[in-house]
Parts: sequence; C-alpha cells; structure tokens
Amino acid sequence: MSDYDEVKHEGLFDGGDTTVTLTLDDGELLECVVLTIFEAGGKEYIALMPESGEDEDGNVFLYRYAETEDGQPDLTNIESDEEYEIVSDAFDEILDEEEFKELMEGEEGGENED
Repeated sequence: MSDYDEVKHEGLFDGGDTTVTLTLDDGELLECVVLTIFEAGGKEYIALMPESGEDEDGNVFLYRYAETEDGQPDLTNIESDEEYEIVSDAFDEILDEEEFKELMEGEEGGENED
C-alpha cells in the first residue's frame, strides 16, 4: 500500500506529535501522526492517522513496526486478513481503554467537593 519515507521526531517524549511521511501507491505523499506503537500477536505495530486536513474520513493506517539495526523505523504492510483482524482488534482495545480513561478523568474533575 505504501512505503515508509521519513519519521520526524518532534518532542515524542515531550508531549509533541511524532509524524511519518508515507508514499502511497500513486506516489502521493501523506503526512501522518503516530497514534501509538503497540504489540499484538507477538509482533509490534504502529497506528497512523493523516494530519488534519489531509484526510477528512478519519482513516487510521495500521502497519507492522520494527527498527533497523541503526534504530530507524521500518514499516511493512500487514499481509493477511487474519493478521489484520488481530491487529485491528488490539488497536480497538487500546481505543476503548483511552476512552475509559478520559471518561474517568472527566468524572473525577466534575465532582463537587464541599
């Protein structure tokens, strides 16, 4: 589907966004924000979302993630439907956990103390 081009580390541990530039099959460059890197089925994966304004559909791209010997990210396509299902389910669980955390934080902040 696409090739990994470049990862820009912009304050990854400082609360900033980390971005990835993908080259799509048609040669188009697509700047994406790294949502998370996570493990599923014993392998690591990365979830990417196009930066605002580049994709209005809210698509999330999932790829296998590894690092080369010199520490550079290496993204590869998920080849099988079975593997994609495992990865997609794991990412959905991460989203559910994040929504739960936000909900709990909202309830804690909304309580009145006398």
